Amino acid sequence: MMSEQVKVYTSEDMKAENLSKNPLTLVDFWATWCGPCRMLSPIVEEVAAETPDVVFAKVDVDQNMDLANALQITGVPTLMLFKNGQLVERVVGVQPKETIKRLIDAHR
Repeated sequence: MMSEQVKVYTSEDMKAENLSKNPLTLVDFWATWCGPCRMLSPIVEEVAAETPDVVFAKVDVDQNMDLANALQITGVPTLMLFKNGQLVERVVGVQPKETIKRLIDAHR
């Protein structure tokens, strides 16, 4: 069950949502068949609950292949951090909670 802190985005949402209006947006690119993605999801949920000033979103790469291709997502899970709409960090693979928090804090 997805928490309300993490929004599910599609390609259309990513186009429609003006990321530049959000100081920080962390997008988790994942796939339903991806075991590491399922391991990362609760970690992202936990960080989202602790950092309400950051927008958190998930994008299923299989359902949004155009967006995954446009952003050159070659492996999942991939976390992308956008600051005022600009990509500032990209991390591939399962990350510990502390690493995700450090990434966010480094761009505040």
